Amino acid sequence: MCQSHHARQSNGGMTKINVEEAVGTRLAHDITEIRPGEFKGPSFRRGHKVREQDVCRLMRLGKRHLYVLDLNGDQVHEDDAVVELATALAGPGITFGRQPSEGKLQLKAAYTGLLKIDTGALVDFNLIPDVMCAAMHDNVPVSQGQIVAGTRAIPLVIERQVLDRAVALATARGPLFSVKAYHRKIVRLVVTGSEVYDGLIEDRFEAIVEKKLSAFGATLQETAILPDDPERIADTIRRFAAADTDMIITTGGMSVDPDDVTRHGIRLAGVDTLHYGAAVLPGAMFQLAYKKEMPIVGIPACGLYHQITIFDLVLPRLLAGERLDERDLARFAVGGLCLNCTVCRYPACPMGKTGS
Repeated sequence: MCQSHHARQSNGGMTKINVEEAVGTRLAHDITEIRPGEFKGPSFRRGHKVREQDVCRLMRLGKRHLYVLDLNGDQVHEDDAVVELATALAGPGITFGRQPSEGKLQLKAAYTGLLKIDTGALVDFNLIPDVMCAAMHDNVPVSQGQIVAGTRAIPLVIERQVLDRAVALATARGPLFSVKAYHRKIVRLVVTGSEVYDGLIEDRFEAIVEKKLSAFGATLQETAILPDDPERIADTIRRFAAADTDMIITTGGMSVDPDDVTRHGIRLAGVDTLHYGAAVLPGAMFQLAYKKEMPIVGIPACGLYHQITIFDLVLPRLLAGERLDERDLARFAVGGLCLNCTVCRYPACPMGKTGS
């Protein structure tokens, strides 16, 4: 027989009662059940009316007491509070349900794109007592419906002034979470190298680039294979730029070898800015230039050998319309070292997870 001692205690808008006295009352919160390796989730939902047959099960879940709520105007239940928190945290491209589970709500990507997080504001949000939000990393590609963050009020009952403070911070600093859709869709490729142009070796860059672009909904519209001639490279880039092109990618010719002249050809094409070098391995000899708002990317030869390089880190950001500079390329230093794992698990790894 399930037995327990009688107890009743009021505190902070809640009355603590013995589980046997709870028959006929309604649960003030979800009751979590954990079966190691099998299940973790609500065994009883908030609002469930406790029955005689529930008492033993509740006690097996470790519940000797339950709470009956008697909230005043300065107190908010966790389920109501988390809806306010999620509403304040969610910016464009972020969605969430309105039915909390165990006091939590998940923020999800409303569409495929690049996840953006105001990491400084998120830290400040989590410094406020009695609220929390945990998230993925900033600047990572996400798919429609993917969970990007979770939030909750930590206590069952939160003070209104504390909740208002958290909501005000998220609203004033917002959006803390948003998703940028990819809108650079038309890409043209310049493959450089006299050995490829003369047919001595077969180009393998085009297939690699096309596969990476298609993963983000972009199209490789045209490919030109050119010798190591900066004038011809410049002429082709100017022709591509004059066409309906959102981004130009060049491959090869990025090293210090005197025959590697691709970046010189890019300069001759009349770019506004050119950044050479990035704090990423593999990919240190990466190049990023801009001709007005159009990026011109230079992928070094490591892109042929390594599965993940600097190109994979910058590509989704460029397709989402971001303009990167030398500071952005330097910020990759934290998270810019590929560990060359036997089995590549990118992006579920430290690669590309930059520091603040």
